[in-house]
Parts: sequence; structure tokens; C-alpha cells
Amino acid sequence: MTMLKVSLLSLLIASTTIAAEAAKSTADHLQDVSVTIRSESTWSAGEGSGVIFSRKDADGNTVNFVWTAAHVIDNLRSERKVIVNGAPRTVVTFKDAKVIKVIRQNGRAVGRLELDAEVLKYSDADDGHDLALLRVRKLNFVTDSVAFYLDNKIPKLGTDLWHVGSLLGQMGSNSMTDGIYSQTGRLIPQLNKHVFDQTTVAAFPGSSGGGVYLKSDARYVGMLVRGAGETFNLIVPVRRMVQWAEKNKIMWALDPKVKMPTADELAKMQVEDVGADFSPENEEKKRKKRALAAMKFPFMLGVQPLAPLPLIKQQENK
Repeated sequence: MTMLKVSLLSLLIASTTIAAEAAKSTADHLQDVSVTIRSESTWSAGEGSGVIFSRKDADGNTVNFVWTAAHVIDNLRSERKVIVNGAPRTVVTFKDAKVIKVIRQNGRAVGRLELDAEVLKYSDADDGHDLALLRVRKLNFVTDSVAFYLDNKIPKLGTDLWHVGSLLGQMGSNSMTDGIYSQTGRLIPQLNKHVFDQTTVAAFPGSSGGGVYLKSDARYVGMLVRGAGETFNLIVPVRRMVQWAEKNKIMWALDPKVKMPTADELAKMQVEDVGADFSPENEEKKRKKRALAAMKFPFMLGVQPLAPLPLIKQQENK
């Protein structure tokens, strides 16, 4: 009997150790694929979250793409009017975002890397999906890569989740919180006709663009974008990201089985959504809609503002 108790105790200790190591491995992985996104324009600057998805190009180099929320980088967007074949045309351009990755060793931060990233695809937060895809300009930045939940079945209510993001900006980078899947298919009439899923993972300004993951296997199930309290927040579910990616022919940015475009093909990509309307009437409508939505639930979770701009710039902006 004594030997049996010892064996059972040893088995219990071994199982607990294996579970702890697995949890540590999951936590380390989610830390490795999480970054802070800094967006700095002439008049505003802020920080949100992002998630790394890595692919190999034809030459064997690792290309690092980063998913984030469109409203995290919308201050980098600008428009200019040009004449093409005698007809006016609106050209949209983006400044580079900054991708910041913290380096940790033995339980403490020992430094950070900050690299430029170009905006490849963008779907605005008003009429679109509030999604943006970036590409880090430096090749072989990191080898880590997120795995997306591409199953057809929607996770059940009550499913345990992780969130890793830059809560309150870079100061809270790689913060890890947990919660559950609390509802699916939320529609917000004052926003658009797209569905959101609801979770209880703790989130704050700066969480926008950060990933929400299954606790069971660390697969990415959605992107945090809006909320109305630390544990009432909305995500763009992966199934919606898939719809947008398929429409814009960028499934290679979610599914590693889909062939990645060449550098020349990426350079020719249309940044804005297919069929995006840049007419002055639509832009004015979007501005009014944005101002109204900003005052109503659910609020955007990011970006976390940086230090106030110099006084001279504030005065010039008035």
C-alpha cells in the first residue's frame, strides 16, 4: 500500500511538472510573437499592440508580417489628389509604423528592438474591419510566428482564453491576462454590419491590435479592438479576418499553406480595401460617423497616447 501511494504521488508530481512546463512554454511563445506598435505622425502619437506572423521567401529569408488594428495606425494615413488620364484620383499613402519587441532574459527586460514596418493592407475602423497588416522592413527580424485558429467551428462559450498585449502602451508591453469566450456574433448598429465576438480577458488602452488565444493550444482566435471596461471587450474574430483576407487575396497572411507573393507582387498590392470609396462625400460621412461613435459604447481600446506634443505644434494645430 505504501509503495502504491508513493507511485501515485510521484505520478501526480510528474503530471504537475509537465503541465507547468507546458504552461510556461505557451506563455513564452505568446510573449515572443507579441509586439508594441508605435504610430507617430506630425500631430499625434500613440501605442497599440501587434502580433507577428512569419513566412519564408523564395530566397530562404524570414519575412515578418504584423497584424494590428487599423485605428492603431490611422494617424499614419494621408491622401493626395492626382490627375490620371485627365481624371482626378485620390492616392492613399502611409508613413511607416514602429514595431517594438522587448528582449527578456532570466525574468527581466534586458533591452528592446525597434524597427520600421510598412503598411501593406488596411481596412478602416468605420466602414471596414479595423484591420491592418504590416511588414517589418528588416528581413530575419525574428523566427517566431503566431498560429491562427482556422477551424470552421466557432469556439464554445466559456472557452478559456489568453490575451497578450501592450496594456497602457510600451510601459505595459507583453502583459498577459486571461478570461473566457463570453459571446459570439455581436452586432453594433452604430458601427457597421460586421460581427464581433465578446471576451472577458482584461484589456486597457494599448490592447488594441493584440491577440486573443486559446489557452489549450495558443492558437489566435481574434484581435482586440473595442471595449467598455477591463473585462468587457470585443474582438474581430478570425473567421471575419478570413473573409476579409479572401476578398483581398491575402490568405497567405493567415494560412502558412497558401503561397506567399514575391516582393514585387507585394509592392503592387492595393493598400486600402478593394472597392474603397474615397469620394469627398463619403470621407465627410465617415468623419461624422467617427465623431459620433467615439462618444458611444463600445469604445476603442487603443491607442495609448504618448507624451503631449510640443506646445508650438499644439498651437499650430489650432
